[in-house]
Amino acid sequence: MATTWDADEAKLSRSSGGRIAHAGSRATRPVGSAGLAGPRARRRLGPGPAIPFGLQIGPVLLVLTWVVGSALGWIDPRILSAPWTVVEAFVRLIEQGRLQDNFVTSATRALLGLSIGLLIGTILAVIAGLSRIGEALIDGPVQIKRAIPTLALIPLLILWFGIGESMKVTTIALAVIVPIYIHTHNALRSIDSRYVELAETLRMSQKDFILQVVLPGALPGFLLGLRFAVTLCWVSLVVVEQINATSGLGYMIDLARNYGQTDVILVGLVVYVLLGLVSDGLVRLIERRALSWRRTLAN
Repeated sequence: MATTWDADEAKLSRSSGGRIAHAGSRATRPVGSAGLAGPRARRRLGPGPAIPFGLQIGPVLLVLTWVVGSALGWIDPRILSAPWTVVEAFVRLIEQGRLQDNFVTSATRALLGLSIGLLIGTILAVIAGLSRIGEALIDGPVQIKRAIPTLALIPLLILWFGIGESMKVTTIALAVIVPIYIHTHNALRSIDSRYVELAETLRMSQKDFILQVVLPGALPGFLLGLRFAVTLCWVSLVVVEQINATSGLGYMIDLARNYGQTDVILVGLVVYVLLGLVSDGLVRLIERRALSWRRTLAN
């Protein structure tokens, strides 16, 4: 039998729109299925959608700061030439043919050193990644080379190869080998062992195993190492071309330093920047095309 208290409570429930207020409580809650909390909107935890031309915003702001500072006289032209002065020097060097000749020389050195270092680093990484004996023989010396800055080897390389092209190309190749080896070797060691077991079950030959399992699995690490290698290639090129060189962008910059030509120095630096950005952009384009099947945080 329902008591008077139960009847009063039922009336109170209906009059409050389906909410029960408890004495001394600060909040009310819904009764029944309507009282269940509604679905919460999913919060995105990633970096969000890509910003159109996002990678160009920083450089554009930097150039605008340079333009405004030069136009208002905040920047001493003896320390940093104005952008329009650099453009005039750029046009003058092209008309004289100096920029083209030095660019071809530098590009030849960089591509030759990058190709040699790329080939050697990849071969060493594959041998060390697929063989315990190869790892025992190769990994230690590469780690020693990693601990020694490549530029610190230049005096020794000059004694071995002289001051000609061999020394410059060798320096660039040595700088490229380390990032290619480190990232490719790490990618090889990180391949899922289930793929190896599947290849063994299918009785794959060593050649098919390398072509169909090893190389695709190591491709992300190889491309990451290639980005570092391209950057180190241009850094090494700048240094070696300022050591007893008679041509190249680095030689042009060093010669301009002797005559206090800040605008010519900036022209060479701008060319280096463009080469670095274009080469890194090409590697990133290859990475997006070759690894389009991956779903990562950046996507």
